[in-house]
Amino acid sequence: MLHQSLDELRLKADIVPLQAERKALTRAERRERWALLLDRHDAPLVPFLRIETYSKVARGALRVDQGPVALAYDDAVLRADGLAGDTFGDACNYFELSQGLAHRLLCDCHYRGTMTGPKVAARLRAAENGIFRHVLNWVFRQ
Repeated sequence: MLHQSLDELRLKADIVPLQAERKALTRAERRERWALLLDRHDAPLVPFLRIETYSKVARGALRVDQGPVALAYDDAVLRADGLAGDTFGDACNYFELSQGLAHRLLCDCHYRGTMTGPKVAARLRAAENGIFRHVLNWVFRQ
């Protein structure tokens, strides 16, 4: 068998990678994929409990089984794109959520009754569209 370097082979044949290089998802694409996963989820979700009572460092390590972040982490596309884990901190980093926005999306104190995927998805999309900011500006206008 004749052994040749990759450069030598390129002169004789078209060489393509087995897996096409994937472009990283934008923040909007990551959030929309998460929202789609949430919309399709028909079982109740488990919210984080009393996020505001933890220090910022402790908050980052919080996790819940069967919660919105665990649902995102179960998705192979989001994991391949860089979602590192299913903790509160992982969600904040990957989806570029402020602590305040993550609290409004994921904490039990913002849900009366059951947390559902479609409820979280609607809030996530509203945040992406800037509706939260507009409402806060209107409420606290001077």
